[in-house]
Amino acid sequence: MHGRTTKVPFRLGSAGRRGFTLIGILIVVVILGILAAIVVPQFTNAAQSARETTLKELTRHLRMQVMMYKNQHRDVSPGQTYNSSAAADESVFVSQMIQFSDEDGNTSPTASGVYKFGPYMEKVPVNPMSNLSTLKLVADGSAMPPADNTTGWIYKPQTAELIPNTTGVDADGVAFTSY
Repeated sequence: MHGRTTKVPFRLGSAGRRGFTLIGILIVVVILGILAAIVVPQFTNAAQSARETTLKELTRHLRMQVMMYKNQHRDVSPGQTYNSSAAADESVFVSQMIQFSDEDGNTSPTASGVYKFGPYMEKVPVNPMSNLSTLKLVADGSAMPPADNTTGWIYKPQTAELIPNTTGVDADGVAFTSY
């Protein structure tokens, strides 16, 4: 048997076995659980913070577009009609904001020498807190109602006031309707 080595077969009960012990696995699982408990809420807060920031920016943008429309249409806000006593209407608002319009607020899907204003946006944006893009229009002479989460936005054409229709407050304690 010169130069020959003999192999010792692997035995399950031997001290040289390889693998994880049950205690080792449990320790790793506990550590991962603790890390998850620390990290997951931070991601949740980040998502909420992103929705709040998006809501602020969308509200600012919508107000800017309403003011631009009003400036180009003889100080008449979108949603109102010029030559009638009809009440403000959501479909009129949407049409006036996403299509081309003339000086009197009549709309057309295509631009021309008459329909030279707008469009002011592609669509009414979705309120990131309620996931709604609809509007609750407030009648002339009425007060702004409290938020109730039934639409994306509350809009009063008479005064061009526009607020998110979102109840509650942000992380800083500011009411969403104050944005």
